[in-house]
Amino acid sequence: MTAQFPVARPRRLRTTKALRAMVAETSLRPAELVLPVFVKEGIAEAQPIGSMPGVVQHSRDSLRKAAAEAAAAGVGGVIVFGVPEDKDDRGSEADAPDGVSQVAIADIRAEVGDDLVVMADLCLCEYTDHGHCGIVTAGGYVDNDRTLQRYASTAVAQAAAGAHMIAPSGMMDGQVGAIRKALDEAGYSAIPICAYSVKYASAFYGPFREAAEGAPRFGDRSTHQQDPANAVEALKEVELDLAEGADMVMVKPALSYLDVIRRVTDQVSVPVAAYQVSGEFAMVEAAAANGWVDRDKAIMETLTAIRRAGASVILTYWAAEVAQRLAG
Repeated sequence: MTAQFPVARPRRLRTTKALRAMVAETSLRPAELVLPVFVKEGIAEAQPIGSMPGVVQHSRDSLRKAAAEAAAAGVGGVIVFGVPEDKDDRGSEADAPDGVSQVAIADIRAEVGDDLVVMADLCLCEYTDHGHCGIVTAGGYVDNDRTLQRYASTAVAQAAAGAHMIAPSGMMDGQVGAIRKALDEAGYSAIPICAYSVKYASAFYGPFREAAEGAPRFGDRSTHQQDPANAVEALKEVELDLAEGADMVMVKPALSYLDVIRRVTDQVSVPVAAYQVSGEFAMVEAAAANGWVDRDKAIMETLTAIRRAGASVILTYWAAEVAQRLAG
């Protein structure tokens, strides 16, 4: 006669906080978090960003302090976005040796050395007077191949300033290959590339465009950023970037594209990053300010969801705060 055993009850493993922690399938580590930072040329002190509570446009001094605090909290890295005083139609300040991003990268390296991974975002939207990601034709279309020349030059300038990693975000065809070639020829073959391989034409970038002062003056970016309706296309973009030499790939935004993060992670053997973008950050902060959600729990739930979907690196404006919480 077959013995009958009681049915297992999963709830038994949820009865205490310690039990839940012991059997948790997904965990966050401070070293997996990257803090996006904005540095604005020509300001003496940090300037708050209205749509992003707690986030600022840094001065050089406040940026160094923020980098030191992030390193002390155990954050894995920072990614630098520069906001120049002067803009033109080709984004000349993007690759200037004394451009705002290059100065900021050098400042962070002087402050924390190798204690943080210093990632350099590479795009032209913050540097052009029209706000688009590259060189624009008379018809208002971004010229892919002329833009690649600017990206290549900018990557070399960022590497020379001390960036540990170059992160091209413009979604130009062939950008990884052009940057890899330029870095190798300039003697920076050891500098890795984290490609924004899957960057959607999303509605969740609004607060970022205030912070980086890079909103397009006309049109939009749907001709080069991905259609939110497509997922298979994302896998093709990743495949192309890896073939061109990408060392990591990124999905942006994160929360609306958890399925894409999962599909990319299942396909590749390199680290997959995900960017919890400004609109995702702002939604939680706004809801919490109105008393509609528990802020701390919502932050941890969203980050855990991104990690659970497969991302091994998460870019988030809460990086330093969460790292401190995890360490505590």
